[in-house]
Amino acid sequence: MQRTPNVIAVCGSMRDGSHTRTALKHVLDAAEAEGAETELIDPREYDLPIFDPDEEEPEDAVEIKRKIREADSVIIGSPVYHGSYTSAFRNVHDYCSFDEFEDTTVGLLAVAGGGSYGSTLDHMRITVRGVHGWVLPHQVGIRNAYEQFDDDEFVDGDLEARVRKLGEQAVKYAFLDPNVTSSEADEEVADEAAADD
Repeated sequence: MQRTPNVIAVCGSMRDGSHTRTALKHVLDAAEAEGAETELIDPREYDLPIFDPDEEEPEDAVEIKRKIREADSVIIGSPVYHGSYTSAFRNVHDYCSFDEFEDTTVGLLAVAGGGSYGSTLDHMRITVRGVHGWVLPHQVGIRNAYEQFDDDEFVDGDLEARVRKLGEQAVKYAFLDPNVTSSEADEEVADEAAADD
């Protein structure tokens, strides 16, 4: 029997009332509805100085790294700052490396005050792939964030569905085997086709 998946979300926003944090909570709610154990890592709750490889790691950094390392899926969310991600996200990520992300399923979410979020998702994907994380093809970008929520609930049902899908896929692919061979993949597709008949 497969164990319960552990899904962690890392928020890259330090702002009170962050729309990124709100969206990530919806992602985690969807993951929990699919049977996962979930947790939100909020950098405001940790004492995390700017990463310095010459300094001993602070206890909070060790704790964050442990949580990410033990996760089956990690959802990363960042506001769009100057066409990229925030320093809050980058600082958490700088403490982490292959031990935390290699062969881990990772989902991406970017939240823009305006209309552009593509480069932020691209930059996050590049950094995650740099430490061998497996990034889900489904990603979420939220435009005009100040218009998308009413009392922390989505006003657009289609956007809410996209956000929830990210949480659902974090569970579905939590135990993705990156070592699958093409013949095994062919057999899996054949088995699924047979099951659909």
